[in-house]
Amino acid sequence: MPITTPATIAELLSAGRRTYSFEFFPPKDQAGMKQLLTAVEQLVPLQPDFVSITYGANGSTRERTIAATRSIAERVPLTIMGHLTIAGQSTDEIKTAIDAYAAAGVRHILALRGDMPGGPNVRWQPHPQGLTNATELVELVLSRGAFCVGVAAFPDIHPSGSPELDVQLLLAKEQAGASFAITQFFFDVKRYQTLLSRLRAHGATLPVIPGLMPITRIAQLSKFAEFSGAALPTTVTSRLQAVASDDIAVRDMGAQIGLELAGSLLDAQAPGLHFFTQNRSSVTREILATLLAGRR
Repeated sequence: MPITTPATIAELLSAGRRTYSFEFFPPKDQAGMKQLLTAVEQLVPLQPDFVSITYGANGSTRERTIAATRSIAERVPLTIMGHLTIAGQSTDEIKTAIDAYAAAGVRHILALRGDMPGGPNVRWQPHPQGLTNATELVELVLSRGAFCVGVAAFPDIHPSGSPELDVQLLLAKEQAGASFAITQFFFDVKRYQTLLSRLRAHGATLPVIPGLMPITRIAQLSKFAEFSGAALPTTVTSRLQAVASDDIAVRDMGAQIGLELAGSLLDAQAPGLHFFTQNRSSVTREILATLLAGRR
């Protein structure tokens, strides 16, 4: 019998398939790798359409990303999307990473400019022998093989940008060959709808998958805001602060907030949901399982 090639993320979205996906970060050591693989395996029964691994702004983190991607590819039958950034890398180093993904059987890449070490508020400086923006990265990835390329979108405007600039950058990346976008996490569905309205008004047709970050600890809040630029609505912070003295209640409230946001996004006809798992599966499993059970 002929071997059937799995549909790409772009093909699933084009066919009207609502995708569900999970994002992980590269572990720092063997204990972290074990935790990562356990989390991935526990999410497999939910049949995610793909999983992704983040890509850091320094060499050791990038190497861990490739290693983690390879380990997951060998362990579970899932479509894997590798992340790739241009921050702090020469073009030759980026080409090496692209080829390493291809050698591991990874055909999906999320092409990102990335932030400088220290976060999005640090002034961007391109590598002297590198690329200058994510649009150039999209073009480079596609020049090196039959990849399906995704890009980033920002419902809460990126700290270094503006609403108009964000739209123009997404348009440029779509024209360069990107097939879909995934947003940074956010907590207000209206911001996602506003982003889509701006894009469509400018002629963009790129499917935009919203990203969700389930909150499990109060300490996450300020860290999230600092490193992402994501606004934290009082409707979210007040509910969490009301139970701040009880770690279990915070976790349960975070799951409830995540479930409500996910449901609102599906009601708004989002083409999928992308969960930032923090390498832990329980809350994500709970949110998605509850969501799917209620919509069958």
